[in-house]
Amino acid sequence: MQKIILKKDDIHKGNLILVNQMHPLKQKVEQSFLEPFNSKYHSVLISKEANKWLQNLLEVIDADNKIVPVSGYRSLFEQTEIYTSSIEENGLEFTKQYVAYPNTSEHQTGLAIDLGLNQEPIDFIRPAFPYQGICQDFRLKASQYGFIERYTSDKTNITNISAEEWHFRYVGYPHSEIIEQNHFCLEEYIDYLRKFDSSNNCLKFENYEIYYIAMESEEKEFILDGAEISGNNVDGFIVTKRIIDKE
Repeated sequence: MQKIILKKDDIHKGNLILVNQMHPLKQKVEQSFLEPFNSKYHSVLISKEANKWLQNLLEVIDADNKIVPVSGYRSLFEQTEIYTSSIEENGLEFTKQYVAYPNTSEHQTGLAIDLGLNQEPIDFIRPAFPYQGICQDFRLKASQYGFIERYTSDKTNITNISAEEWHFRYVGYPHSEIIEQNHFCLEEYIDYLRKFDSSNNCLKFENYEIYYIAMESEEKEFILDGAEISGNNVDGFIVTKRIIDKE
């Protein structure tokens, strides 16, 4: 069993961090965490883990360049430029609906990607990703590969972001499937997990056990024991353990 020391700053790292207006990004993404979408779209960067599952999904639905990446990882400088440029071009109200304020954008995590139907013209801010055809094929299978459609029309009062049919966020499996089945947004899921506060009181889903650890001190010892752990960028950690049946 591997013992690790969790530090308070570690709550700002991991695939399940919640980044929004109330919980801005606190950690800078290392370049080694990222890779190009592919050789053709080498300037669109995304987390290596997320990209592995994204490419698998695109292959399964035979996307074959019918779906293209529009925007992946953005630095603070890039997000600031996009935000200020959108205000100049589209006005403040439009920008507040569709462009996150710098350091509150999921794009700065490397875990989010905007996808578009490969047809000209492609709008950088609001690319077309309709609820039909190849785009819907992607959407229907996304949760099986660790992705969620992050901003939907029925959750705008919680996310404070208008519906973005093109914006997908990697949270990893099984979290993506739990979110999909319960029709949660990420904010709701982070809150929901707080009721599962120990390994003896965990959320069981398929062959996974999931629970939340509150971080109330500067450091805490934790026995990893094959589990994965992610900060939530709010107040603690989410532990995910796959249970392997012994024959």
